[in-house]
Amino acid sequence: MTEQSPIPAPAIPVRAPLATRPLGVLASLRAARGNLLTIIPEMATRVPMISGRTGARWHMVMEPGAIRRMLLEELPNYPKSMVTKNMLRPAIGESMFIAEGAHWRWQRRAAAPTFSHRNVSNLAPVMSAAGERCADRLAAAGPRAVNIYEEMVTTTFEVISDVTFSGGEAFGRDAVHRAIDGYIAEAGRMSLFDVLGLPDWVPRPGRMRSSGALKDMKRVADSAIADRAARGSEGIPDLLDLLMEGEDPETQRRMNRAELRDNLLTFIVAGHETTALALSWSLYLLAFDEAAQERALAEVAALDDGPVSGDDLARLPWLRHVVDEALRLYPPAGIVSRTALAQDELCGREIRPGDTVMIPIYALHRNHMLWETPDAFSPDRWTGGKPERYAYLPFGDGPRICIGASFAIQEAVIILATLLRRFRFRRVSGRDPEPVMIITIRPEGGVWLEAEPL
Repeated sequence: MTEQSPIPAPAIPVRAPLATRPLGVLASLRAARGNLLTIIPEMATRVPMISGRTGARWHMVMEPGAIRRMLLEELPNYPKSMVTKNMLRPAIGESMFIAEGAHWRWQRRAAAPTFSHRNVSNLAPVMSAAGERCADRLAAAGPRAVNIYEEMVTTTFEVISDVTFSGGEAFGRDAVHRAIDGYIAEAGRMSLFDVLGLPDWVPRPGRMRSSGALKDMKRVADSAIADRAARGSEGIPDLLDLLMEGEDPETQRRMNRAELRDNLLTFIVAGHETTALALSWSLYLLAFDEAAQERALAEVAALDDGPVSGDDLARLPWLRHVVDEALRLYPPAGIVSRTALAQDELCGREIRPGDTVMIPIYALHRNHMLWETPDAFSPDRWTGGKPERYAYLPFGDGPRICIGASFAIQEAVIILATLLRRFRFRRVSGRDPEPVMIITIRPEGGVWLEAEPL
């Protein structure tokens, strides 16, 4: 009888070091300011729920049924935590990302037509053009390692500025880009005051230092809105046109100037960085798994000549699976936090008013109870259909699911296909990225790859 060779374990791409012991207040603060993912207990990848106390009671929930209760069935009882709001409100005000209750509902209804399938499809040429410009820059860089993360941030910022403001002269791309990066760098890190639950009126030093960047960001957005109001719409409506025309069908309310600005800044901040991250991690994973990249290259090579279009998405299922898997392994929001308003029960455990209830999406997407070989890169896992509802949350779920999810997926697939038509990507030895979460899960140190012309 011939002895069978053991099946080799799948190669594991980079992952964050999760906590293997309980963390106190100061250790939690140090972890949160360095890499928020490291406050997640490793046990969260193996159990449905963990509870503890770090100054205040907290719970981490990884069970899809309990998550459904939080995000759908009992949504009003689990508003976004004050820590989240304190970090983001200075930049995006009471936009639909922050707002709760009736104020959120009317904004969502007014903005929903902006992201209809037809409107998103109309924006595909902007995405493919940005992808081509990125490919030209990679070609001009020559045969050397390039920080793909920086390239993807530049590319997706071009997309969001073009589809938001149609490149209007009043919109200074560089100024807004610098302001966004400055704000996240200064204000996006958790304060000890947040961990200790001190009231909102106690100043947070990082957010005070970021006030100059905030003023620049809002000033540029206000100028662009005023410019559009003066000159009107031209050609295919962009996001600003659609938002200005948007009306809540129930109340006929439209957004005023401040509401337009706050929601536009939300789309700009969320709409370029999260897609840049999905693209960066996808390209890292394709370089990590050469066989997966060869399948992607073959799929893209079968497309018709001409720019990649929205109609091509149906012909790129493998590339879509790559994006889905990148979003599973490195979801843009690694942890979302809610504050319970009333008594409840999750996974048979008591939830009290004031408890912090977190969904550690990074751990949820790697939970051994929900996924086979959860740390492995395996786009094939998506060929059998979608995972269990509320087990996969790159865009959240329930009524507050990300309004721009279809926009982001279309953009990621179009830009990936555009780049893979011209290049094969190779890893650079010793320069793998490290997943680090401040507000989003970024590749610390960049994603350094070589782009080899085909």
